Amino acid sequence: MYATPLILCLVVLGSLSQSAPPARPAPASATLQQLAWLPGEWTGTKGRASIEERWTPAGGGAMLAVSRTIASDRLVAFEFLRIVERDGGLVYIAQPNGRPPTEFVLTKIDGASATFENPGHDFPKTIRYARREDGRLEATISGANGEKPQSFVFTRREP
Repeated sequence: MYATPLILCLVVLGSLSQSAPPARPAPASATLQQLAWLPGEWTGTKGRASIEERWTPAGGGAMLAVSRTIASDRLVAFEFLRIVERDGGLVYIAQPNGRPPTEFVLTKIDGASATFENPGHDFPKTIRYARREDGRLEATISGANGEKPQSFVFTRREP
């Protein structure tokens, strides 16, 4: 039995309309010990808002953090964060404002920075933490479609 031209056309059009899922980034091998520069209490500002991020030292295969943004003496955003060891690499797990978790896989690491990616996420697709030469911490989030990256610079708060 042969397919009619109409059926062939519908099959071809159907396959063209389904977009392929974004390619998964190649994970980088790493351990939490390579992020020994991240734990601590970090503070910064963005416009009129103050932002805090508090990272625990590695323990039990995970680092935990909480972040909050305060503007005009009001909590305007919060986030629960984790970096966990998984399959010889690291996974960054974000829960902004208590939403379900979104995972980002470590794709690049060196002595002063770590980059996590999730090409299937709307925004951000990339999260990068970098220790700057002046001792401050820079967190950058970026995405596709020409969206401008956003950077947040934090200073370590000493106890």
